[in-house]
Amino acid sequence: MTYRIGVDIGGSFTDFAVLDERDNSIRTLKVLSRPDSPGSEITTGLSQLRDSFGIAPQEVHYFTHGTTVGVNAVIQRKGVKLALFTTQAFEDVLELARLKIPHIHDLFSRRPDPLISRDRVFAIKERTDSQGRILQAVDADSVIAAVEQARALGCEGIVVAFLHSYRNGSNEARVREMVAELAPEMLTSCSAEIWPIIREYERTITATINAYVQPKVINYLGAFEKALAEMGVPVPPRITKSNGGVMSVTQAKAECVQMILSGTASGVIGAGYIADQCGFGKLLSLDIGGTSADVAVIVDGRPEYGSGEVIGEFQIFIPSVSVTSVGQGGGSLAWIDRLGVLQVGPDSAGSLPGPVCYGRGGKQATVTDAFAACGLLGHGALGYSAVSVDVAAARDAVSLLARPLGISIEETAETIIQLAISSMYTDTSGLVSRFGIDPREFYFLAFGGAGPMMGCYLARELNMKGVVVPPTPGVLSALGGLVADLKNDFIRTLYRDLTLDCLQEIALAATALQQDAEGWLRREHGADLPYRLQFSADMRYRGQSFEIEVALENGWLAAGLCQAESLAAIGEAFNQQHLKIFGHSDAQAAMQIINLRLVITSPTARPDLQKLAHSDAPVVAQSVVSAWVDGARRDVMVVRRDQLRAGQQFNGPAIIAQDDCTTCVPTAMQVNVDSFGNLIITPFEDFQHGN
Repeated sequence: MTYRIGVDIGGSFTDFAVLDERDNSIRTLKVLSRPDSPGSEITTGLSQLRDSFGIAPQEVHYFTHGTTVGVNAVIQRKGVKLALFTTQAFEDVLELARLKIPHIHDLFSRRPDPLISRDRVFAIKERTDSQGRILQAVDADSVIAAVEQARALGCEGIVVAFLHSYRNGSNEARVREMVAELAPEMLTSCSAEIWPIIREYERTITATINAYVQPKVINYLGAFEKALAEMGVPVPPRITKSNGGVMSVTQAKAECVQMILSGTASGVIGAGYIADQCGFGKLLSLDIGGTSADVAVIVDGRPEYGSGEVIGEFQIFIPSVSVTSVGQGGGSLAWIDRLGVLQVGPDSAGSLPGPVCYGRGGKQATVTDAFAACGLLGHGALGYSAVSVDVAAARDAVSLLARPLGISIEETAETIIQLAISSMYTDTSGLVSRFGIDPREFYFLAFGGAGPMMGCYLARELNMKGVVVPPTPGVLSALGGLVADLKNDFIRTLYRDLTLDCLQEIALAATALQQDAEGWLRREHGADLPYRLQFSADMRYRGQSFEIEVALENGWLAAGLCQAESLAAIGEAFNQQHLKIFGHSDAQAAMQIINLRLVITSPTARPDLQKLAHSDAPVVAQSVVSAWVDGARRDVMVVRRDQLRAGQQFNGPAIIAQDDCTTCVPTAMQVNVDSFGNLIITPFEDFQHGN
């Protein structure tokens, strides 16, 4: 057993990263994704790895996989038709949400339509109180009637979310049993099992998203397992999670929401690995694929984590990397609305048919076609020769939009690019404000098939320090899956005032969570593995509406310790966190602990990056082409990435071609190659990174 393989399946390409543990060398590959035939991309990729590098599937002893199938379904609203069973008189839980509009300064902003329309929400007669006591058992007749109506409406799945089920989920479980008897063809998601948190909307929308993508995920993962078995891979795969860890396929099928950001989290973990190895202190990861663009904050090699991340138009409340996902990618479709205004996204061409310039049947212009029409693509094959760029076809597709707009092909193409960048700018600005960071101190780490192509344009709009493009940016998410740790989250709602009287309850809850975590590790991954535990608590001052997460030391929660000291330590930790986030604290105010959390992590070994040979020789262009850049036609140098060496420097506009993607450098920017082979792209005279 010699090889570890990480795979990331996106909307357009499937990426492979292979670590040979004999010499720590890494080999990479891209093949086209096959949403029409899930699993085919795995067979194709493993066959090419065997034929090109002699990597036999039988010699693989670790296989991880990240996918965007879940997030893409939510962004494009292409999940399954669902029904919601909820406590009688709480049928409007998804409609009301939190009564917030997405963009408060936009006069035209409106709340999204819920994933389950009001006609598919059914009241169930039952009731549990806030302490978990069953006040009314499930009324069977109301369940039978709801199932019949859901089936008549063509629903494919059912979400069960009852009041206070985070305290006691037995009524939800009873409904699931009944649905299994009445309508066994329908998958059922119970909110108390998916993520048992306080607050009805947050728990309900999380369970809804789980059910919304579950049939697609189950079908997809089944085909994935079958492909691995057919190729002779002897180990079960592990699936990357939204929290940056990995889990078993069995858990992934049952808890689909835990992998909703699977591919996205893999990319963030890969970006954190690059940042840590190469010494970048402040980065925003920029992962742009065929369907979405994802941005996350990484400081000193550590990604930021949280809950309540926005996926398309909705929040999910599971622990995850703090990432903003928007419906713009290289495959996002350009179109003209009924008012004659040019629009871009959120629909994507995906892998099939893909951008028009890929020659796979696409007819509608995409962002990638816009770059090709400007002359910035088409100077070499893409995706390890998986596709050749047909510039003429891209220009023809863009011309269909240019004619009714009354402008040139180049102007239309550049407008498509600007619209995509504008959409990314809006959501990235929100992330920057949320974390209170100064973008002038941060680099983008651009990766994914379209990240290097679009990264400089977005960095320029945000006035960032620059852009870092790693050596193999097109497959960084696959590499992230290789280095991701085994990881899982556990939560228990306490909702208690922080007093000496509740410390024993906290200690008992901590013990129960630890037992659950250790049992999960043994059950899911078999062998006795080293692990670490990190407790935290969601806390607030009494009277506040929402809480903040506070890291806790394990010793504070152990039974039998001095309770007064533990109480003081927990309170001080909360005050310090509140001060850090809001700029003030009140040591005399009463505090509450809402949830106790636990993260169990079993670390994965990480290889060291290899350094690149140094050269003082000037960069030699492969060719000079005419391209439309920044509103004018200009001469642009084309450089081969594999010809660059550490220490070399050149100025934009430039096109940097490599097997897995293309980097586009606009005017007034310079490129420096650091000792690890990263491209450091900055505005003129701003280069400071000293690798």
